[in-house]
Amino acid sequence: MLLELKARFDEESNIEWARALEREGVHVVYGLLGLKTHSKIALVVRKEGGLIRRYVHLATGNYNAVTAQLYTDLGLFTCDPDMGADASDLFNYLTGYSGKQDYRKFWVSPINMRGKMEDLIRREIGHQRRGEPGHLIFKINSLVDKSIIQWLYRASQAGVQVDLIVRGMCCLRPGLPGLSDNVRVTSIVGRFLEHSRIFYCRNGGAEEFYLGSADLMSRNLDRRVEISFPVEDKLLIRHLRDGVLAIYLADNVKARRMRSDGTYERIRPDPGVPPLDSQQWLISHRTSAGTPSADQEAL
Repeated sequence: MLLELKARFDEESNIEWARALEREGVHVVYGLLGLKTHSKIALVVRKEGGLIRRYVHLATGNYNAVTAQLYTDLGLFTCDPDMGADASDLFNYLTGYSGKQDYRKFWVSPINMRGKMEDLIRREIGHQRRGEPGHLIFKINSLVDKSIIQWLYRASQAGVQVDLIVRGMCCLRPGLPGLSDNVRVTSIVGRFLEHSRIFYCRNGGAEEFYLGSADLMSRNLDRRVEISFPVEDKLLIRHLRDGVLAIYLADNVKARRMRSDGTYERIRPDPGVPPLDSQQWLISHRTSAGTPSADQEAL
């Protein structure tokens, strides 16, 4: 078990848990010197017959029973062999047993996440220049990293549509002529604290989704251990695209749109358009759905 002793508001509690676990014989790891561990991952390794099988749970939020009732988050439970191997490599990295610098499917900061994110934006620019409509949708808490902002400006200048759902700090300015004409920034503040991080790219029609624990801040990309992981199942991709992001982007009750000067204006329903509160819609959709479908159950 790894416990983060620098976890904000949980420092004393985590120290007490660590001591109690160690007294019971649990091997407790305290992370890497100089790096806060912010990733959310659980790994179970089982021997099934003559084979070793790995089960991995990956999340955008903490394993915390209190915040789970107050935050919006997403999680994925998988036995994908590559993700299982990546999870083992990550835990070996955290315990100091591995200096691995490449992963099969994970983006891991401070190792490769920044480069992978920039590659994703660069690739979308390439699709746009070849005549394929480019589209990026990022849902995050904060956007302050200078390099990532510059890449998003380049994407807009190339004609890529960039939709940013940023709950808190956002240092990018949308709607600036010749710089960010194709960027929209939306903030949603409602009953629950928006906490999930979702990264979508159209990728020439072969859509890609990554979920993760990291905001687009230098501290997350360079000074923390973070994970972003792909969602590859077609049902889950459709659910994330049409049942999550599309609903957030259509919110006209709790959403605010950033102006080019950095101020925000409340979005109001157009005449004849019914009000849509994204968080309430998701609650109602889940409640009225009865038995969850396979894609709902996994998220």
